[in-house]
Amino acid sequence: MRNETIAIHAGYEADPTTKAVAVPIYQTAAYAFDSADHGAALFNLEVEGFRYSRIANPTTAVLEKRVSELEGGVGALAVATGQAALHFSFVNVADHGGNIVSVPQLYGTTHTLLSHILPRQGIVGRFAMSDSADAIERLIDEDTRAVFAETIGNPAGNVCDIEALAKVAHRNGVPLIVDNTVATPILLKPFDYGADIAVHSLTKFMGGHGTTLGGMIVDSGRFAWGKHADRFPAFNKPDASYHGLVYAERFGPKAFIERARSIYQRTMGAVLSPFNAFLLLQGIETVALRIERHVENARKVAEFLRGDPRVAWVNYAGFPDSPYYPLVQKYLGGNASSLFTFGIKGGMESGKTFYDSLKLITRLVNIGDAKSLACHPASTTHRQMSAEQQRTAGVLPETIRLSIGIEHVADIIEDIDQALARACPSRLEAAE
Repeated sequence: MRNETIAIHAGYEADPTTKAVAVPIYQTAAYAFDSADHGAALFNLEVEGFRYSRIANPTTAVLEKRVSELEGGVGALAVATGQAALHFSFVNVADHGGNIVSVPQLYGTTHTLLSHILPRQGIVGRFAMSDSADAIERLIDEDTRAVFAETIGNPAGNVCDIEALAKVAHRNGVPLIVDNTVATPILLKPFDYGADIAVHSLTKFMGGHGTTLGGMIVDSGRFAWGKHADRFPAFNKPDASYHGLVYAERFGPKAFIERARSIYQRTMGAVLSPFNAFLLLQGIETVALRIERHVENARKVAEFLRGDPRVAWVNYAGFPDSPYYPLVQKYLGGNASSLFTFGIKGGMESGKTFYDSLKLITRLVNIGDAKSLACHPASTTHRQMSAEQQRTAGVLPETIRLSIGIEHVADIIEDIDQALARACPSRLEAAE
């Protein structure tokens, strides 16, 4: 099936008892066992089924199957937020210690996780000088447990060469973990290019309405954990907490996602509620259509900004002179993301005036909403980073990040125009 069909139908058929067509909200904490032996088998991971909603729930299971099928994976785990998905993914490969080698263009909170939080748990985040495969490979050593990248950087807008990064990771015996939040599987399916694990903040484009937090981990099932037993003992040695179970042997291609569920979801409890899963499913049904409008609107807004004399620069990967333009053609089918940045003439002060003058476009730190959104990353999402770290991540003091929504594009441009007029009135007069 194609994306549009998968987004509506995957993972669910009419309820066999009630014939309900909509996915039911299973608002329950626990599930009855047929017998003592049945309960034991569930807790021993010997049979499939539901035992407690901290571990799995029928509503969230539909969401997991739907996103997994969109990505082309073998299984998925829904969690409370995108940050929880990242955390679980990193510790799942490195809870025996080691390092994660990452591109530098990251969302600010992800950078904080790798640079400040995980090191307290014995996991070191290493940041390459650029997103090139060569820069990444220079940092990989025997203690590396994964390579990490955002398929499209937030807010840098860089498009990573997934195929090249995957080759480097696999040549060194580690998986490639990617955050596919900005691209979504509608624009890019990273498993097709060698990525092993995909992470999502479903809060963004997939949910699409700015109402519901949620995260997802998707397992491609293609990384050979058993082949790299020394580097990944957690997948290849008996787990005492499950009476000697060996994940690579018991679950095969699903070893990563089943360990994440059984160890981290079960014990740390960053659970997605059934109601949130239901709301996210509603958003996913229209994600393919929304992405089309997002992309179309963003291109027109970027072209308007580039042609305006009040604008100093526009960082939009859909322009032919962008260094990422060839990768947009290769990975995104020529459809640049609706997330991009720009700066206006007059620097940070003019940028603040522009930002404060927006009327239709909402000032907040989310992205991927049906509504157009604007953010000043240096003072919000990337505030905890140093000025040098901000520059490396693609954030300048005057940077404005736009997430272009699905309103009528003329209304979006009119709002930007009036805000520019307030911020740079003399520059427009000089140009005329």
